[in-house]
Amino acid sequence: MAHMSVRSARESDAAGIAAVHVQAWREAYAHLMPAAFLSSLDTERREAGWKSIIDDEITDVFVALDGEKVIGWASAGAGRDSSSPAARELEGIYVIAAAYGSGAGQQLLDAAVGDDAAYLWMAENNPRAEAFYRRNRFERDGMVKTESFGGASVHVVRLTR
Repeated sequence: MAHMSVRSARESDAAGIAAVHVQAWREAYAHLMPAAFLSSLDTERREAGWKSIIDDEITDVFVALDGEKVIGWASAGAGRDSSSPAARELEGIYVIAAAYGSGAGQQLLDAAVGDDAAYLWMAENNPRAEAFYRRNRFERDGMVKTESFGGASVHVVRLTR
C-alpha cells in the first residue's frame, strides 16, 4: 500500500464502498454462495444504498484508502438485534484481498468499535475472518441463525467481546 489511511466515509465514497462490497463478497464467499448470485451483485444499486447509509446519521461508516482508492470499509451502530449483547454492533467490515495483511482491517475495526464491548454476525464457515476477530477478543457466544443469499442458506454465528 502506497499510503494507507482510514477515515469517516463521505457520500462521495459510496461508489468505492460499493465496489469493495461486491469485490470482497466475491472473494470471501465464493465457497459459500452460488457463483451466479455473486456475479449478479450490482455495484450501482449498492452505491445508492451506501449513499443513504452514509447520510442516515444512524450508522457510522469508515473507509480504508490506498491513496484515494477505497480498499475497505466498516460500518457500526447501535445493535440491530432485539436482544443485543452489547450496545455496539459491527455491522460489516470488508477489505479487498489485495489489501490483506496491510493493517487496513485492523484500523477499520479500531475506528468502528475501538476496544469497547461489541458484537457481530459472521458466516460460520469463514476461518480467515474468525481468526481476525479472535485476535481482537471476539468469541462465539452460541447464537446462530440462517440467512438466505441468492438461493443459498448461509449459517451465521454471533461473536461478542
